[in-house]
Amino acid sequence: MKKVAIVMGSDSDLPVVEKAFSVLEELHVPFEVFVYSAHRTPAEAKALSENARKNGFGAILAAAGKAAHLAGALAANTTLPVIGIPVKSSTFDGMDALLSTVQMPGGIPVACVAVDGAENAALLAAEILSVSEPELADRLDCRRKKAAEKVLEKNQSVHDTYSKF
Repeated sequence: MKKVAIVMGSDSDLPVVEKAFSVLEELHVPFEVFVYSAHRTPAEAKALSENARKNGFGAILAAAGKAAHLAGALAANTTLPVIGIPVKSSTFDGMDALLSTVQMPGGIPVACVAVDGAENAALLAAEILSVSEPELADRLDCRRKKAAEKVLEKNQSVHDTYSKF
């Protein structure tokens, strides 16, 4: 199975990105984690994305706050899917990171999840890999069914507690 590269612009992004680790571990998707800045270590970030395919990666998650150019910088150097995770910072509540991630020029796509949306980024990467991994597709289906069961259990509890008839 292909691996997922998880790149964060700073180790301060780790509390957000750890949610992606949990999802990928649950789904048995291999991953590697890196700290590379689009601005402070551009050569290393470029080398990672240029070599990602030959190094066995099938998707890249890129988490960054503030200017958040990391996902775009990585996407500029690979044709693998890059999924941006805008990280909430103290300055603009993550809006700056969100806009920097989604406003890519034509020809260099970056998928983008919600601010601090590492769980969905990991799920999207797993869904991409599942196109050629039927067992992973089965694990994703199972996860969805469990999630639906939890909602239905909560529905029953709320219904029974608050409905008046």
